[in-house]
Amino acid sequence: MKTLRTIGVYGFDRAAFLLRLEEAQVDLLLDVRQRRGVRGSEYAWANAQRLQASLAEAGIGYSHLKELAPTTEMRQLQYAEDARRGEGKRSRTVLAPAYVERYTEEVLDRVDLDPVGRWIGDSSAVLLCVERDPAACHRSLVAERLRREQGFQVEHLLPG
Repeated sequence: MKTLRTIGVYGFDRAAFLLRLEEAQVDLLLDVRQRRGVRGSEYAWANAQRLQASLAEAGIGYSHLKELAPTTEMRQLQYAEDARRGEGKRSRTVLAPAYVERYTEEVLDRVDLDPVGRWIGDSSAVLLCVERDPAACHRSLVAERLRREQGFQVEHLLPG
């Protein structure tokens, strides 16, 4: 069975992140972030150019799938829910129902995932965003759609 993995940036340092990818035998990283930067010096390694250089050194391919990134307006819906729940982006545990609805309607229902599934094929691919918890990140929505429609088994790579 084909396996698709997901991973977030939060909770990792550069070395632990690359080790986790190596342990999972990942050979293709698909970045589904809108803005490919992460605030905070402890996560500078995950900014696009540095990350791509680290992945190249590790022999892991990289591609930015901006069409799967949430819009700024969608992220604002999530930030409002985070504020209501008293959570920050780094401590988020769930996605807002309004965010899930908009992301599903405006991204997942419009983007043809067949080419993505074919491209992943038998490679060992991972979807990347920033949140530690996959249930608090849109990458889990993409992975679930690919599981349901294309038969991928999904594994979430976590720190620690």
